[in-house]
Amino acid sequence: MAEIVFVPRETEGGETRVAGSPDTVKRIAALGFDVIVEAGAGRASRIADEDFARAGAKIGKAADAGKADVVLKVRRPSAAELKSYKKGAVVLATMDPYGNDDAVAAMAGAGVTAFAMEFMPRITRAQAMDVLSSQANLAGYQAVIDAAAEYDRALPMMMTAAGTVPAAKVFVMGAGVAGLQAIATARRLGALVTATDVRPAAKEQVASLGAKFIAVEDEEFKAAETAGGYAKEMSKAYQAKQAALTAEHVAKQDIVITTALIPGRPAPKLISAAMVAAMKPGSVIVDLAVERGGNVEGVQAGKVVTTANDVKIVGHLNMPGRIAASASLLYARNLFAFLETLVDKQEKRLAVNGEDELVKATMLTQGGKVVHPAFAAKTGAAAEAPKPRAKAKGQTAARSAGTAAKTAKAAAAKPAAKSARKPKGGA
Repeated sequence: MAEIVFVPRETEGGETRVAGSPDTVKRIAALGFDVIVEAGAGRASRIADEDFARAGAKIGKAADAGKADVVLKVRRPSAAELKSYKKGAVVLATMDPYGNDDAVAAMAGAGVTAFAMEFMPRITRAQAMDVLSSQANLAGYQAVIDAAAEYDRALPMMMTAAGTVPAAKVFVMGAGVAGLQAIATARRLGALVTATDVRPAAKEQVASLGAKFIAVEDEEFKAAETAGGYAKEMSKAYQAKQAALTAEHVAKQDIVITTALIPGRPAPKLISAAMVAAMKPGSVIVDLAVERGGNVEGVQAGKVVTTANDVKIVGHLNMPGRIAASASLLYARNLFAFLETLVDKQEKRLAVNGEDELVKATMLTQGGKVVHPAFAAKTGAAAEAPKPRAKAKGQTAARSAGTAAKTAKAAAAKPAAKSARKPKGGA
């Protein structure tokens, strides 16, 4: 009898994505599984039940989770959902375990084998499984679209018989995957784009997308990156100089997009209330780190705040979920790519290899215990929290950002060429 893979409808408020697609249903079935998709699971992502059925899935109900050997989810399962899962079921999801020790313990108590997809190591074979990069890419794009919607003027320079409309000035803080896509998208819309990052390697990536890099480029900055591609902590003196430069620059911008996140810790504050107060009326700030406390003083989760000086601070939650039809397709492929590594293709059954580096990096719970070293509090040892993306020989933390830069550059190339032929097209 074939093992069962179940794709539920997400129950957490506001989650519009789904962990499966017609494409991945076909691929999972080809591995030898029966696939059940809960009715309505893909509705918010514009995937009808009929589309799943045509791909080979059975349309079921929430209670079918109790039959499943594998559950594919976007968000960590709730306590109510866990009650319906059978012991030993494999659960793949974005688990958000930091600061949620009780929820991790609940998964262990339910006896499920839970994998945190956001802990996928940054190595070549895992690139197709990288949920953080696939979703951050779309978040960066959507941040610019949301900023443009709140900004009540045109973004590109427009030369008309009635006069010239100046290009909007966009500043992106953080040149990771989300930041690079935000840069590329703002450039395609014709804005004048600048960006900053604490990693020297980011300068070339920013420049490759046609944006100007902003930073205090002294000797300390040049040595601010580790051999593995991570940023070093800067001195207080350097931080003060960078803050002064940033404050002066932010005051001149029309749109600012912040993307800085630190795994397992609150988001760093990049923009103070004083900096917001110095911005021009009508300016817009989009904070992509709002779910971790935000990079901007005054941001409110799930709201668009208008300050006394008429600056809008956008704090939308779940930015990838605002573009769910695209985000779900990529996320589902990420999950399938990992699930495929857990399957014995000869026997057409699950075969989780505890020695696989992907399994070691991502497994949170198994056999009724919390097994990830960052959360295994039951051992009584103070576990040192690992970086969610494990470094591997020959790989650097800049790999995904570099890939994003190439992708964003390629996407921006054609519009940029058009702008060169038509002066009215952009900056």
